[in-house]
Amino acid sequence: MKPQLSRRLSAYVCATAITVASGCASTNNDPADPFEGFNRAMFAVNEGLDTVAIKPVAQGYDAVTPLPVKVGVGNFFGNIWDSWTAINNLLQGKGGDALSDVGRVLINSTIGIGGVFDVASEMGLTKHSEEFGQTLGKWGVPDGPYFYWPLIGPRTTRDTFGWMVDTYYDPVWRVDNIPLRNSLVAVRYVDLRASVLPTDKVIEEAAFDKYSYIRDAYLQHRRNEIFDGDPPRIPLDY
Repeated sequence: MKPQLSRRLSAYVCATAITVASGCASTNNDPADPFEGFNRAMFAVNEGLDTVAIKPVAQGYDAVTPLPVKVGVGNFFGNIWDSWTAINNLLQGKGGDALSDVGRVLINSTIGIGGVFDVASEMGLTKHSEEFGQTLGKWGVPDGPYFYWPLIGPRTTRDTFGWMVDTYYDPVWRVDNIPLRNSLVAVRYVDLRASVLPTDKVIEEAAFDKYSYIRDAYLQHRRNEIFDGDPPRIPLDY
């Protein structure tokens, strides 16, 4: 399947799932999560996939891969993402950050040997992480209902469509060589999952209801990201 067709199909599937989910009955009183029944079902699917396949692979990768290699892999994919971060910072009106991101890509792609070494950070260029969901939030697009998707995890409606745009313009997904593209996607996903392995125990011990814990943490984190760490206060209802 051609990459463009694959991405369009993924977008269609996600959009269709949102439409189907709109017919699901609400099972709680949280206005941010009106389709909790659907989301809990998808959460269970994701947990099952993670338990039997994704987490064991990530644990194996984490166990056999030397720390410098893992750091280099993370830096490599982080450098690729910096180019998309620069575009999103520009779209958000943060020209200084966008210029810094471009500088990071140029420095790390050359002196840093393709991004394997994060030389730019050592030179004082701060690393940012922006994507299109945050850009939409900066433009005033509301969150919309919360959804939990298999593999990609929690997303608001706005962030689901933002993820589609991110995927379409992601340099890794635009690699024409399909075997190479799929290998890069798999390595990035496994490396990302391995990087959050330490949080698994924390969540298990802290959460009475793991689903609610992840949902609330995600929504709070996203709000913090969109407002660059300084979200406005939410008025209290009396």
